Order: sequence, then C-alpha cells, then structure tokens
Amino acid sequence: MKITLKKRKTKNGTQESLYLEYYKGYIKTDDGKIKHNREFESLNLSVHIKPKTQIQKQENKDNLELAEKIRIKRMNEYNSRNHNFYNKDQLNYNFLDYFSNLTEERKKSKGNYGNWDSTLKKLREYCNVNTRLADVDEEFVKGFKKYLEEKVRTKSNLPLSKNSQSSYYGKFTAAIKQAIKEKKIFNDPTDSVTGIQAETPIREYLTFEEVNKLSKTDCRYPVLKRAFLFSCLTGLRWSDINKLIWSEVKDSNGELKLIFEQKKTSDIEYLYISEQARELLGDRKQPNDRVFTGLKYGVTYNSALLRWCHNAGVYKHITFHCARHTNAVLLLELGADIYTVSKRLGHSEIRTTEIYAKIVDKKNKEAAELIPNLSIQL
Repeated sequence: MKITLKKRKTKNGTQESLYLEYYKGYIKTDDGKIKHNREFESLNLSVHIKPKTQIQKQENKDNLELAEKIRIKRMNEYNSRNHNFYNKDQLNYNFLDYFSNLTEERKKSKGNYGNWDSTLKKLREYCNVNTRLADVDEEFVKGFKKYLEEKVRTKSNLPLSKNSQSSYYGKFTAAIKQAIKEKKIFNDPTDSVTGIQAETPIREYLTFEEVNKLSKTDCRYPVLKRAFLFSCLTGLRWSDINKLIWSEVKDSNGELKLIFEQKKTSDIEYLYISEQARELLGDRKQPNDRVFTGLKYGVTYNSALLRWCHNAGVYKHITFHCARHTNAVLLLELGADIYTVSKRLGHSEIRTTEIYAKIVDKKNKEAAELIPNLSIQL
C-alpha cells in the first residue's frame, strides 16, 4: 500500500486542505477496465495557496511538517500490522494493570463501573498476576469464557446467570478491542471465540393483591418482612436498604424522603417515600445506626422469603429483587409516567425501565379479554 500526502483547494479558494491518500492497488473489471482502490483521511490541516505574510509562510511550513509526520506514522502503523512488528514494551504491559486502569476510567464517568469492577475481580481470580498483554491469546479467551460459564459462583453458591456471564465477558472483550485501538496489540484473540449471548430476563413481580397477602402473613424474620415490603413500596435495591442509616432518613417539615448514595452507581439519590413506607422503618435511632438492623443476605434468608410467600399463598419464585420489579410495575399500572419511575428506580437510562412498561402493556392486553361476551342485539 502507498500512502501519499495530497492537497485539495477549499471553497474559499485561498487555501488547500491536506489529506492522505491510501492507494491499495487496482483490479481489472470483467469488461477490461481498470478500477483503482483508494481511501482518504482528512488531516484537518490546511496551507495558504499564496502566503502573503511571514506568519502565513510559517503556518504552511508547520502544517506540512505535521502532515508529513502523520503520513510516516500511518505508514509505520501499516507496516507493523502487516509484518507483525510488535512493540515489546507494549506487549509486556501487565494485563491486569491495563484492565484496572480502564476500570478506573469508568469510575470517573460513573458509567457501568460496577460491572467493570466485578469483571476485574473475576479476571484476578482466573489469571496469574504477571499475565502480560502478550499472554492474552485465543486459549486465554476460551479459558476465561469457560471459567465464567462453569466455575464462578454467586454468594448463594449458584452458577452465574447467562446475563452476568455475558456482561463480564463483554467487558473483557471491550478491553481487548481498546488495547487494539491503542496499538498495544494487533491481533484480536476474541475474534475466533463465540461470545456469550445474554438472555431476555424474566422479571418476576407481585400483584398488589399478592403484596397485600404478604403484609398480613407472618415471616420468620420480621426485619426481612419489613425490608421486603419497604422495597415493594419504594423500589430500593437490597444493597441500598441494607446499608441505609438513620441520617439518610428525612422526616421533618412535612416531608418524607431518603437522601442516600446509591451503591451501584455512587450517585446521590433523593427519594420521596409514603407514610406507610416510613412506618416500616420503625422508631428513629442514632444517626449512624442501620435502619434494618440484622438484615442478612444468604441462603437462610432467601429460603425464609420463599416460605413466607408460600405461607401467604403466593406460589412464585420470589427473590428480594422481585420487590423492586413489583414497585416499578405497580407504579406504572397506577398511572405514574415512565420517566418518573425511571428516576425513582435510579436508572441511568430510560430504556432499562421500558421492560416494565412492556409488562404493564401485556397486562393491559389481558384485561381487555376479562369481560365475557355479551348477547348483543341491535
């Protein structure tokens, strides 16, 4: 391939823009004509056609020198890729350090830092601390994929869900592609490995009648009952309920709200709550005391939650997170707009909330068929 620096007159007629032409040879068409293969890259640089001042002459010189340096750099990049001339310092860069740096960048932007951080933890469990970028080959990729699918367990000692597997593997491949973009590596070891497809999640939730049944039924752990019903009424995640302290509960001047830092995103949330939700919190204690003292996460409490549901006549596979789904569905069914629901749930993107709107739409469709046919005579 030949890379040439070229000029093109601009619309004002006094300057020429600089660009690179990538000439990749030619082919002969069936009718014997020559077809050249060219690509172009704008450099966002220009020169004066007839420089009148010393300043314009210097600008021409500087821009032409810069353009030539870019041309040489592009040629070197092409040769490196084409002939596998690797930068040894880049290849010897520690892979976990590289992934950790990318994770920290997500923390600054408050994007999906949590998923990147979780992926980093899985990678630290999977590979050697001295793993280099050069060591991340096809076998490494296949091994990490298999590790996610077969070895990693949740806190409840269950296999990772397909969606979690897909999320972690996606962050891993994103890091590889970033390394390629930064010219740290030139071959993509994930290309020949089939990724992990996410599944459309089935979001189990409770109807208002089912929540009412639970509210009238005893639970082995009263704190679990209060916390679960509180989540049904507010949409708070287990992680935020578990760490909620009394200084984050504001119930003066006629306002009932929570001001807290969302654990998943580190964003500060302002959430108004109902009087009934406030009653579930109980009597106020010291500012730094946990509101739901004794609340735990694990097999024992998960089993107790299921038994409580069964005792109430609710025969669904309910987890604590289902309370959050329940809150979203109930709000939408009762007329709250999707933007408000999205803000209350702390979603960074409204499309995350739209799944609940689809559930409500389905229930709306089912409701249309509830009334039996009439014997209409007109």
